[in-house]
Amino acid sequence: MTPTRMSRRTFVGAALSGAAALAAVTVLPARGAVASPAPPTPLPSLDNAALRAAIDDLEHPPSTAAQLRVGGTAGSWRGTSGVADIRTRLPVTGRHMVRIGSITKVFVATVVLQLVAEGRVGLDTPVRRILPGLLPARFSPVTVAQLLNHTSGLPDHVGIPEPVTAEDVLLHRFDHWTPQEWVATAIHGPLKFAPGTRQEYRGINYLLAALIIDKVTGRPYGEAVAARILRPLGLAHTVVPGDDPRVHGRHVHGYLTMADGGLADITVHDQSSSRGEGDMVSTTGDLDRMLAALFSGELLPPDLLQLMFTLPPDDVRMLDGSPARYSSGLQQATVNGVTLWGKTGETYGYKNAAFSTRDQRRRFVLAYNPTTARSGEESQMIVRIADLLTRT
Repeated sequence: MTPTRMSRRTFVGAALSGAAALAAVTVLPARGAVASPAPPTPLPSLDNAALRAAIDDLEHPPSTAAQLRVGGTAGSWRGTSGVADIRTRLPVTGRHMVRIGSITKVFVATVVLQLVAEGRVGLDTPVRRILPGLLPARFSPVTVAQLLNHTSGLPDHVGIPEPVTAEDVLLHRFDHWTPQEWVATAIHGPLKFAPGTRQEYRGINYLLAALIIDKVTGRPYGEAVAARILRPLGLAHTVVPGDDPRVHGRHVHGYLTMADGGLADITVHDQSSSRGEGDMVSTTGDLDRMLAALFSGELLPPDLLQLMFTLPPDDVRMLDGSPARYSSGLQQATVNGVTLWGKTGETYGYKNAAFSTRDQRRRFVLAYNPTTARSGEESQMIVRIADLLTRT
């Protein structure tokens, strides 16, 4: 097809901004490959008034709604603010679904690791062996494990226009890509670095991981996620939409601010270029349940669960020279001395963060709806919530 879709780098930058938001109030992360067994860092008591004020501030960033769910053994709190639909002025509730963006990766990584546990996939298996003909021979060293922890070295996408304005986003929101077409935009030229030697957060890694699930299970990755995670955990409001650009059921609308200052509804949006890495829909309650089940060992055996809390070796750095911060499916951030594991995620009109301490003393799921794109302001709510939940 004609490559009119906006560049995947748009979404990559969006996902990275969530990590940067946490970094803004922390040192990210401590060096060393495995989560430290140090004594638990003290946690603050929940300040209900401060949490309420934090989500009621829908000006920083400009947003139409916010939902926050705090859980764990150190206390719980729930709150919402704003409206699910600016036309009807319907108040948002904790039962409203949202697009979760890159939190999709947590589900995909979990299924791949389940397949590893069953002996149906090898972490050290070259991706080309599982998906023959999709990647060129010069990419033969790339393994399944390197997809999951973003150390594959796959090239940037080529020939995909960047959206400059919100109007551009609306213009291209129904562009549709097959997975094969999208992969073909990211196989030009050599690998950016030798696989396993550097880390670069890339959505294409998880689109390939979803294709591996397709191939190994013989069904679309969404069906595998539903059978292995959604139904067993009772996540009735979590959906893998496939080719459907709509969000069905009770949901929060996403909006973008146009050049004239008005808000355009961006909820209906083809997510085909985000397949497996950013296309799912869920609720804060379902995401909290997913985190609790995952961290408690309900979904993976201990050795493979540990991979989700294990960073690459110390000498593997991000491209900017900072320490690696992505494991197999999660990201690590240390906020006010408290180490959190989880994932940020966003797509136009939606931004999310789902994190927990390893011992689940404190979990939080934040979903909100910023109306600006690529302004650099979108992560402000994550910053203040993470700070409130960790600062003693």
